Amino acid sequence: MPRLKDKYEQEIAMLLKSEFDYPNLLAVPRLVKIVLNIGLGEAIQNPKAVPAAVNDLANIVGQRPVVTKAKKSIATFKVRARMNIGAMVTLRGRHMWEFLDKLMNLALPRIRDFRGVNPKSFDGKGNYSLGIKEQLIFPEIDYDKVDRIRGMDITIVTTARTDAEARSLLKLLGMPFRAQGA
Repeated sequence: MPRLKDKYEQEIAMLLKSEFDYPNLLAVPRLVKIVLNIGLGEAIQNPKAVPAAVNDLANIVGQRPVVTKAKKSIATFKVRARMNIGAMVTLRGRHMWEFLDKLMNLALPRIRDFRGVNPKSFDGKGNYSLGIKEQLIFPEIDYDKVDRIRGMDITIVTTARTDAEARSLLKLLGMPFRAQGA
């Protein structure tokens, strides 16, 4: 069992139950999935960027990403329908818990001048989104084999009904939130 999931089941669920006065443990917020997304605007001129991004994402999460395609043509951006324009992967279960542990304890502290993640990046329904500017913060990425630095979006989906419940859940799991005034 992943270390973070074990901590959630043993300690965090009880703390959340008492903090928000839930009637039972099944009402306590929990993680549903984590979605990672890389948008590749550069793929229009450089089609080789898609396999490189897919390979980087696969190395980071240990799961094969899906190549996303454009839904419709946009002449201004020279995009045609069904053109490859990104990569995404959805993590659930064991992979989700292990990735979140790696993100909070290994990757985020490696960001230059890191002071914490934005505590206001919740969507109003208990889900948290985080943008990362470079994939090099993950230990699985070999710096010498990177053709280009790419950012990614990470969305953590929870069963929390409010942002306060989700913030408390993530804080107890170990998410390094920045102080409100900073």
